[in-house]
Amino acid sequence: MASVKLQYVDLMNPVIRALKILGGSGTIEEINNKIAEIENIPSEQLEILHNPEKGGATEIEYRIAWARTYLKRYGVIENSSRGVWSLTEKGSKINKVDEKDVVRVTRENFKKNKKELSETEDEPDDIVEWQEELLDVILQMSPSGFERLVQRLLRESGFVQVEVTGQSGDGGVDGHGILRLNGLLSFHVIFQAKRWKGAVGSSQIRDFRGAMVGRADKGLLITTGAFTKDAIKEATRDGAPAIDLVDGDQLVEKLKQLSLGVSVKKIEVEQVTIEPKWFANL
Repeated sequence: MASVKLQYVDLMNPVIRALKILGGSGTIEEINNKIAEIENIPSEQLEILHNPEKGGATEIEYRIAWARTYLKRYGVIENSSRGVWSLTEKGSKINKVDEKDVVRVTRENFKKNKKELSETEDEPDDIVEWQEELLDVILQMSPSGFERLVQRLLRESGFVQVEVTGQSGDGGVDGHGILRLNGLLSFHVIFQAKRWKGAVGSSQIRDFRGAMVGRADKGLLITTGAFTKDAIKEATRDGAPAIDLVDGDQLVEKLKQLSLGVSVKKIEVEQVTIEPKWFANL
């Protein structure tokens, strides 16, 4: 079985290089994709899940997240409330960092604040505990409850006439709705919701596209798991109707953004609380 060779310290400078190539800022997805490109990370490594039992983030995404955290504490990158990461003034003036110095300074700062970093050099621990906790809650929902969750999510995101069909033998189509933009434009969207722990492959994308052709303007596939590299390529293949993809990480971030079953309390640092009863009542 393939393993991820790059540790989080190895990914610090790739994060900086990726942001510089992206013009100084980028979303997590853009940064991850650019790092995979510039570091030429093999597909089999990109698809390894950090926690196969729960799904969600891949191992490489997890280690990049650690690299971002250290660089943020070091003062060379920062992130907005919308999840966009960017180089700080300090970061824009450098091309690389001394990884050992970043680790030393960050850990010293944590000690001063009476906090501890529990990860080791070889096995970074969970730095996004609430995301995995939320994914675990969602995975325990009933199939109908998960469909209602997706329906509510789409409604809160600007969709109207959202209906869940969940008909078997319908190419995996779980429902449809209409997305209205600024009250002027409307798009008919067919969606599929996969409560999976693993990764969705290109064959699932092709099956879904076959079911949506001629029935909608766009396709939307939401999963609690991840998407393989081939699946992402297939979703945006030239000459074929594009399908938008939402993986587990994006799903929980959207739920947090919309305060659906998630409450956020900010003191010095962001404190996220999962509300399992909210999901159980769906």
